Amino acid sequence: MSAPIDRPGKIIAIHLNYRSRADQRGRTPASPSYFFKPSSSVAGTDGVVERPAGTELLAFEGEIALIIGTAAHRVSVEDAWSHVASVTASNDLGLYDLRANDKGSNVRSKGGDGYTPIGPDLIPAAEVDPAALRVRAWVNGDLRQDDETSGLLFPLPQLIADLSQHFTLEPGDIILTGTPAGSSVIVPGDVVVVEVDAPHSSKTLTSGGLRTTVTQGTVAFDGALGSLPAVDDLQRAEAWGSREEAGLPAEDAPEAPAAPVTAPGLDPRLRAKLVAAPTAGLSAQLRKRGLHACFIDGVSANLPGAKIVGTAKTLRFVPAREDLFARHGGGYNAQKRCFDAVDEGEIIVIEARGDATTGTLGDILALRAKARRAAGVVTDGGVRDFAAVAEIGLPVFSQGAHPSVLGRRHVPWDVDVTIACGGATVQPGDIIVGDSDGVIVIPPALVEEVVDATLAQEDEDAWIAEQVEAGHPVDGLFPMNAAWRAKYDAARGADAGTGTGA
Repeated sequence: MSAPIDRPGKIIAIHLNYRSRADQRGRTPASPSYFFKPSSSVAGTDGVVERPAGTELLAFEGEIALIIGTAAHRVSVEDAWSHVASVTASNDLGLYDLRANDKGSNVRSKGGDGYTPIGPDLIPAAEVDPAALRVRAWVNGDLRQDDETSGLLFPLPQLIADLSQHFTLEPGDIILTGTPAGSSVIVPGDVVVVEVDAPHSSKTLTSGGLRTTVTQGTVAFDGALGSLPAVDDLQRAEAWGSREEAGLPAEDAPEAPAAPVTAPGLDPRLRAKLVAAPTAGLSAQLRKRGLHACFIDGVSANLPGAKIVGTAKTLRFVPAREDLFARHGGGYNAQKRCFDAVDEGEIIVIEARGDATTGTLGDILALRAKARRAAGVVTDGGVRDFAAVAEIGLPVFSQGAHPSVLGRRHVPWDVDVTIACGGATVQPGDIIVGDSDGVIVIPPALVEEVVDATLAQEDEDAWIAEQVEAGHPVDGLFPMNAAWRAKYDAARGADAGTGTGA
């Protein structure tokens, strides 16, 4: 047959479902997430798929397709499989060149004509164990994917039950159940074959080979109508399956010395001034402007002499509760999402309620933050693998070392929200400065005024120190009375006239 279902009512696909694929991607979701594909994307066996002109990253994904036989609405996991009529092979083709523009919806990146080949034969669902199915994919005769449903993160009946609690699954609807490791880029001339079978069954049960040939398209996308294809090294690595397969250098390969990190929202000139300004001076200037609660108390640096400057990316933990940790603590939780998403020059600020009796990050997450070129981490909790984190070279301001895991005291809860850290309120985008005296939080609207006043005061204090060192008493000098102020102004004026002033 050309396709078991020519025009299904709905095609629902899951983003990530095989452990092998999750390991390859370096992230494990806490619960299944889905996207829809249009019915016009369905194609049959021995068909063709076009790689559009001007694109490079068309990838195959061998998958098991479930075809719903009877309506399923709020069904239980135990009853879910009885609503499946048949099982077959599918190829969830996707164009990574368009993925970044769809923000996870995959409307354009996976919705193209012919991007959902299905078939050729149907396996009766009643004759197979949903936990003992196998999917394999070959490219030009080479086996690229080979995995079984025993390796799923979310079993097939769970997907049916989960989806049915949100909308009715109707006869003919198709569920694409995820792809294992091995998905990669295909180019014009390549032939992909996908097969689903039941290798442990007493009789031969197979979908047969679902064959798709890649051809080169000649029509490019029109940028006047919408966003154009665009790729970067991250998309290349994910499309090919690894940086090595994509022909990219390893992330830990030696690189040329990096340019100084510029925090988002901070131009190099402003950042340079903040680097020169001590937190003690910044704190004094904030107090003069009526802000008395902008100091993060109780934290110190893991690296002697560390100075951090950047904008805040916030992460909130709530007190440990077993049922909440079971739902929010495992998989790709808020803590991992935060470290995966931190941008160059940002500082992760963690609300741990001042509880130093467990770690709030360890060496793996520190490595991730370092790779993302984060400017540092501030936590009012503890740090696991303290020595290893210091060896990584990531500046971390914390209450010190603690060997306990996160779940002892905390549930990772939310990212990019207003938090409380060490007695200070911190909002995403606030300016964070830390040095040997501690960490200060500066509202962005005040940063220019505060840092300029701090540097001016530092210049004045340095002149006062010279006078004290020369033998003058501090009375009337610190702070300066009118007479000393006049001397200072005269000295600064003379320095400016000779070009030696600050």
